[in-house]
Amino acid sequence: MARKKNRVDLDRDNDIAPGLVAKTKKRLVVASGRSHPDLAHAVARHLGTELAPTEHRTFASGEIYTRFEVSIRGCDVFVVQSFGPPVNEWLMELLIMLDALKRASAKRITVVAPYFPYSRQDKKGRGREPISARLVADLLKTAGADRIMSVDLHAAQIQGFFDGPVDHLFAKPVLLEHFEQGLTGEDRETLTVVSPDMGRVRVADTWSDSLGAPLAIIHKRRDPKVANQVSVHEIVGDVSGRTCLLVDDMIDTGGTIQKAAQALKANGARKVIVAATHAIFSDPASERLQDPAIDEVVVTDTVPLPPERRFPGLTILPIAPLLARAIHEVFEDGSVTSMFGGDA
Repeated sequence: MARKKNRVDLDRDNDIAPGLVAKTKKRLVVASGRSHPDLAHAVARHLGTELAPTEHRTFASGEIYTRFEVSIRGCDVFVVQSFGPPVNEWLMELLIMLDALKRASAKRITVVAPYFPYSRQDKKGRGREPISARLVADLLKTAGADRIMSVDLHAAQIQGFFDGPVDHLFAKPVLLEHFEQGLTGEDRETLTVVSPDMGRVRVADTWSDSLGAPLAIIHKRRDPKVANQVSVHEIVGDVSGRTCLLVDDMIDTGGTIQKAAQALKANGARKVIVAATHAIFSDPASERLQDPAIDEVVVTDTVPLPPERRFPGLTILPIAPLLARAIHEVFEDGSVTSMFGGDA
């Protein structure tokens, strides 16, 4: 006699399709590469689980080996891998992990890359240049990724480079909460949100709305033939006697932020506070960010920051609670967009 199957009947009122209920239940698994283990452990802890046991090796020749020590067949796997230096090594490790997961029959694989590698190479600025951000997206898809989750992409168009769902998260709620609680009364009364360049005006504008503060814009010019060289030209907006909040998605060598802060102070700014999501801090960023023109720097821990690159006046906010909540929403087929008021 055939065994009776669990059946779900058509329910048009509640938009439920007819079908069968499987015996197996969804299982969320968090895995991690070696780029940012502290962040991965924090994400797993906020989800109420632990990282999947994984063997990682780098051979004398530089080749990377990864093996999952437990079965992940049929699992919904979220692989946490950030991209501080050495970027290329961590990218290769991630690709190898994805291949291992695909061959081990994971049901769905989501790459959780808080900082998306090569994101600044999102378009051709001159002839014969690559679009490396697109290349990275293609590599992840080919290796086995079904979905990507990242925080504050350098350019929103990168979402379209990946052939699959992309969850674009924003660190703004994390940073905003810090400033709403930490700014003094005088800072709030004299606050002006500043965009360090024309490319970040839209983001700075949302900050301006959230904080109820006016907006100023710094016009800068880059030499396309010389990396990390910036010259500030003029400031659009009134900053004299104001507390200026410089908002950006990342700080690499710190040249843009340093020159922007110097320009603000030269134009009479009372105080300059820097807020950024990704603290890349390539040399000599730590030295530049201790410029007298900068009063405070606030970042998140999307990228690992070793002790030697930290300095007085630097505040690092945890991004793990935001990532854990987004992972939970994806796993439960919930809404990531609702986490950001419909903007994600």
